[in-house]
Amino acid sequence: MINKNIFKKTLSAAAVVAGLSAIQVAEAANWLMLQGTERPGAAGRAKVWGFIQAQYQNDSSDPATIGPDTDAYIPPKLIGPNLTSQEQFNVNRARIGVRGIGMPLDSSVNYFLLAELGNNAITANDGDVAISDASITMNTDLTRIRMGLFKTPGMEEGLQAIHVFDYINFTTVGNQLMLERLPNTTYTANIAPAKLPNPAGINGFNRPVAAFRDTGIQFFDSFKSGKWDHSYAVMIGNGNGLNFGDIDGNKDTYVYWSSELGYGGKGPRAQGLKLFAWSQSGKRLLDNTDDSTVNPVEYDRTRQGVGVKYLKMPHRVTFEHVSGEGMIFVGPHAATFDMNPSAAPGNGENGKSSGYYLDYGYYVPKSKWQFDVRYDFYNRLEGDVFETEWTKTTVGFNYHVNKKSRVTVNYEMRDVIAPGFATTGTPPQQGPNMNLQGIGDRVSAQYTHIF
Repeated sequence: MINKNIFKKTLSAAAVVAGLSAIQVAEAANWLMLQGTERPGAAGRAKVWGFIQAQYQNDSSDPATIGPDTDAYIPPKLIGPNLTSQEQFNVNRARIGVRGIGMPLDSSVNYFLLAELGNNAITANDGDVAISDASITMNTDLTRIRMGLFKTPGMEEGLQAIHVFDYINFTTVGNQLMLERLPNTTYTANIAPAKLPNPAGINGFNRPVAAFRDTGIQFFDSFKSGKWDHSYAVMIGNGNGLNFGDIDGNKDTYVYWSSELGYGGKGPRAQGLKLFAWSQSGKRLLDNTDDSTVNPVEYDRTRQGVGVKYLKMPHRVTFEHVSGEGMIFVGPHAATFDMNPSAAPGNGENGKSSGYYLDYGYYVPKSKWQFDVRYDFYNRLEGDVFETEWTKTTVGFNYHVNKKSRVTVNYEMRDVIAPGFATTGTPPQQGPNMNLQGIGDRVSAQYTHIF
């Protein structure tokens, strides 16, 4: 028998869409419980909703000045997803969907469908339109059960709703370690740095980014214990990103836990101190031998993280540490997952990486202004000759025009170095630093509107 009182712990999706765009939004929200869950009586059979994000970005990086790639640009110096310019306007997200309770006789079952029409890593390699979410959720006395394509429990900036994300670009550890690029089905060689104005084909991956999503089944719920609100999720997925099918027969396992001490408010306006931890494990097939034969090898892929989030107006503080092993992404130009396929070093297939970010936000009382600063660090291929250290400081603001529209402006200060190589001297001594030293600052502006 379905216990309808269980829904009292969630908001309707209609309230979520309106509430997520409010000025005091999101930071202590329980995204595991808020997304894809309806409350009986609060939603009809089909509610259309969505959002649009239009942006401008400008990258001040310089091309390599010495070595074999003189006057050429590596991917971090160009604007994604197309990687053809250092300056561009873009409609980076345009999502429209429908949600609701599809069975009037039993409101314990609801659905969520969302399509992406914008120009980003979801659509760039696979057409103009892609399904990003398609799930059914059933709520029972024991637990909630979700099946289909949906966000996986994991890193906070990936789990939260993107249309209320405080920044324009992800952290480096989020972008490189967690925003998975799936291996090609056959061997694909690395691509050399590009020379403007025609850097065509610099992206070596032919499948869309996983977008923090997978197809599978998830058991999840939340419960109270004194002043604390505890949430859990256990998911089994294909490990194949936005693709509905399973490419190798293996399954990924996702585990998530959070405990939050509430300070007041509900849903997307909740304030509190949240502690969370998560892990992901699975396998991937990668054909990394240039021998004209399809002979993929199976590699382990694990990711894990712990973090804390504090929100008590007007202050917000978030810290999260993330680490991983296997299938380490080393750039959109490197579909081999290897910095140097002709030699042992630079091996992302079995490599290790870790990183963290520290974020602070200040919401100016009784105003529409929000100011943000974030520092993130990423150590890619730890202990390898081609180890690289990425640091980025982002400062910016959000101006909330109204409850459904806001303007975001960011300035990113970036520095990247390969500590195993010299920063001066002849080209062989500098190695990857010949290209990395030119990575410069980036400015971006974005308008978000929810409908």
